[in-house]
Parts: sequence; structure tokens; C-alpha cells
Amino acid sequence: MRVYTSNAEISAFIAAESHTTFSLGFVPTMGALHAGHLSLVKAALAANSLVVVSIFVNPTQFDNPSDLEQYPRTLTEDLKLLETLSKTRIIVFAPTVAEVYGAETTATTFDFGTLESQMEGKYRAGHFDGVGTIVKWLFEVVKPHTAYFGEKDFQQLQIIKKMVEITQLAVTIVGCPIERESNGLAMSSRNSRLTIKELEASALIYNTLLSVKDKFNSEASQDISKWVQTQFSNHPLFELEYFQISESETLIPIQQKNLTKSYRAFIAVFARDVRLIDNIALN
Repeated sequence: MRVYTSNAEISAFIAAESHTTFSLGFVPTMGALHAGHLSLVKAALAANSLVVVSIFVNPTQFDNPSDLEQYPRTLTEDLKLLETLSKTRIIVFAPTVAEVYGAETTATTFDFGTLESQMEGKYRAGHFDGVGTIVKWLFEVVKPHTAYFGEKDFQQLQIIKKMVEITQLAVTIVGCPIERESNGLAMSSRNSRLTIKELEASALIYNTLLSVKDKFNSEASQDISKWVQTQFSNHPLFELEYFQISESETLIPIQQKNLTKSYRAFIAVFARDVRLIDNIALN
């Protein structure tokens, strides 16, 4: 499997591979790959001649230095997983921080409008500027035709679409369904930091979202939010950071239910210092 660490090398390789019927898919990741990532790579392989998977833990999207330090880095294991899908049609791009940012590790400031002021943006200052910065850089280096993102990070997916609109980059963004553990927990690289007890109990998060979906057509959103808060109130393992029902496109919190609009429920929960997020379409 080809692994590149410099933008000049991967750019040269892609340029040499390009031809009239060539299509390039791209899956940006921070590594510590799991079945959720592999589902994105499979979708990319099904639709493209070649797929680039980037592995880069991006420092500018972490608001918590401890979270950045503890984020798992498992490049050797990641490469083995990717080789189970293809040894010839997947290219890995694993740049260093210096390759991406040079001497100064700072993010570009974007105007994402209402998309960035909700949920993750509200609780993680500067997070989406960091996301926009690294994804824009990767798009400019890799120049993919199509890029694939999981709906677990649904707000990020909407932010990426907005960034592409702002910058007018020639890439199509595809959102892919959430992959889940056997108990319903959304797959995440952070799940590896959960204890066995926490992992078993984490079924509560998805089960809560399923109940929210059942309640949505018949109960007021304010009452649903209060109910969710009671599910986590004084829980011995989990602390609710936020729960929000929003319009899917704008992410603006629901005020008065309008069933001609599409809504999603979003949740963030802490298990000690491990932060878990999830969401579900409501209608």
C-alpha cells in the first residue's frame, strides 16, 4: 500500500494516475480507524477508480489539549485494516503537522453563519475553523472528485458543505449513514477509551435518541428535551453536555414544529473525559 507524507509526492502521484475516465474518492480521517471509517472507504471504492484516505490528527480542531494528547494514534494498525479492503486502489496520505501548517499551527477563520454557533461550535471554541482549515488544505492537495463523511458528525458534514460553497472548490460531498456498535453506540475512535462498564451502559445514548424519535410527532420539543435531561440526571457514568432538536439544513434550534421541515436530534455526553456525540433524523 502506498503511503505518502508530503503534499508534493502525493500530488505528483495523483497527477500521473489521472486520465479521462479517472475518478478520485477521498476519505479524511484522524486515524484510529474502525468499521465506521471502513464503511466510508467502501462507499468511495464502489464509486471511484482510486481512493485516498488521509490520516492526520489535526491540532487546530481540539479545544482541549488533553483530548489532543490522548487521541489514539495507530497508523500501523490503520494500514492493516485498509489493506483488508484493497492493497492497490487505496492510497494513504499521512502528513506531519509541519507539512500541513509550516512553522505556525493556526487555523483560518471562516464565516459559517448559523451552522457554527450551535452545539459543537457553542461548546468547542474554534473547532470548526480548525476543521475547515484542514479539510480545505487536504482538498487543495488531493483534488478529489468526491469526498465522504459520516453522518455521526452531522454538524461537521454541514460545515464542510458550506466551506466548499464558500471556497468554490470542485468537490462533491457525500454523507454516509452512521455505523454503530452492537448496542447502538455510534462508532468513534474515542470508544476505545471507554471502560467495559461504560461501553455496556452507553446503549443509553442511542436508546434515548430512538425514544426521542418516537415522541417527536406527538410531544412538544420542550417536553422532549426535559425528558432527555432526566435520563442523564445524576447518572453514575454519564453527564449530558447538550441535547438539541434542530432543523437539518440550518441547524437552527426548533421553535415551533413545522412538519414540512426536516429535523434532527443531537446529543453530546461525557463518560469521564471521553466525549461521545450522536444524532438521529426525526422525520
